[in-house]
Amino acid sequence: QLQLVESGGGLVQPGGSLRLSCAASGDTLDDYAIGWFRQAPGKERQGVSCISNNDRNTANVDSVKGRFTISRDNAKNTVYLQMSSLKPEDTGIYYCAARRLYGRPLNIWTMLKSAAVDYWGRGTQVTVSS
Repeated sequence: QLQLVESGGGLVQPGGSLRLSCAASGDTLDDYAIGWFRQAPGKERQGVSCISNNDRNTANVDSVKGRFTISRDNAKNTVYLQMSSLKPEDTGIYYCAARRLYGRPLNIWTMLKSAAVDYWGRGTQVTVSS
């Protein structure tokens, strides 16, 4: 059973940066696509960034393009989300999510949908405020 643990959240001023980490255990990430989702207060959880299992494909929603970068280190079984130029509207709980591929290809944009997720982490709070 795959387990995901997020870390790296915190309070940051507008324009600042944070790097979130998602450490996996219980299985290796080689066969998983990974996504980062966020849930703002009073809003639904939404996908923001995702990466394929082989690190060749990534996708980001328009609101974070040019500011967020997703990457993975399969040797460390860890996925990262580098966030820069943070805005107050980036505030929320950030969740790491995984979908097992069983060797089959996946349209990477599918990984931005909650329905595609097999495993969730518990989340880490990001607050962007002055």
